[in-house]
Amino acid sequence: MATLSDVARKAVVSKMTVSRVINHPEQVSAELRQLVYNSMKELNYVPNYAAQALVHNRTQVIKFLILEEMDTTEPYYMNLLAGIAIELDQRHYSLQLVTRSSHTIGRCDGLIVTGMRETDYDHIISHLEQPVILFGENKKGYDYVDVDNKKGMQMVTEHILNHGCQKILFYGIEIDEPFMRSRIEGYEETMKMKQLLPQINLMKNSSHIAQFEAEKVLQKNHERIAFVCASDRLGIGVVHAAQRLGLNIPGDVMVTGFDGVFLDRIAQPKLTTIRQPIVEMGKTCAKLLLDKIDQDGMKQGNRIYKPELIIRNTTTT
Repeated sequence: MATLSDVARKAVVSKMTVSRVINHPEQVSAELRQLVYNSMKELNYVPNYAAQALVHNRTQVIKFLILEEMDTTEPYYMNLLAGIAIELDQRHYSLQLVTRSSHTIGRCDGLIVTGMRETDYDHIISHLEQPVILFGENKKGYDYVDVDNKKGMQMVTEHILNHGCQKILFYGIEIDEPFMRSRIEGYEETMKMKQLLPQINLMKNSSHIAQFEAEKVLQKNHERIAFVCASDRLGIGVVHAAQRLGLNIPGDVMVTGFDGVFLDRIAQPKLTTIRQPIVEMGKTCAKLLLDKIDQDGMKQGNRIYKPELIIRNTTTT
């Protein structure tokens, strides 16, 4: 069986270089990395990551802790999980999905946490002993990754205004969390800049509830109207309401969503939305966490991604 020393001799590099390629490939040039990989392949060398973990007193396990119910956000989290898994796999870590009731079972080297609510910071997050990266904006000083929620809602509201519609309702999720406050703020500021009255409606993140609420509004409405929604799920509900009442989209009713993960593409007509680069954001969560582990818990800061406006048939023909 080939050893690390054999790989080093064949590649004509030091054992330390081979070790760095295996454990920290991002620290090695692409040319040198490929040279070592080729030598490993020719010698059928497979690194013993379990032994390395024991030497460094690590588990090679990262937990992904979701603190909210997943039934209403599954497409979103599948993309996030994919991004996290891709980065962890490159660094030879395994991923364990846990919830608020199971996150203390078993050891790990660090956690990526999402779906936080205000009480979770004191009851759960502050008690975590391992390095943590949050997926989602927070004001508590924790390292996090998120999209610019305020900018995204400004972009989509301006898009509606540029199409001549001035009666714009905001349909948001009834939850007092930073991401929702930022989306509301983006909508409100854009409306007030045009001296228009913001109309904010909050509800559960459910297409059925959004449809019910929108039908009540549309039955009494006699002018062109738009709904900017804080999720694609809510946007789809509004689309169903307009279709049920025989209204033209986008002629009578304009609708937008937010997320751009999966639901926007299966809606008919396809939904104009703000797309978040969820897979890339997942990769960044994992990279920041692994760097934090390697740097003995050193603060990594925040990464804010730019939102992208995807224009489809619910706002243009």
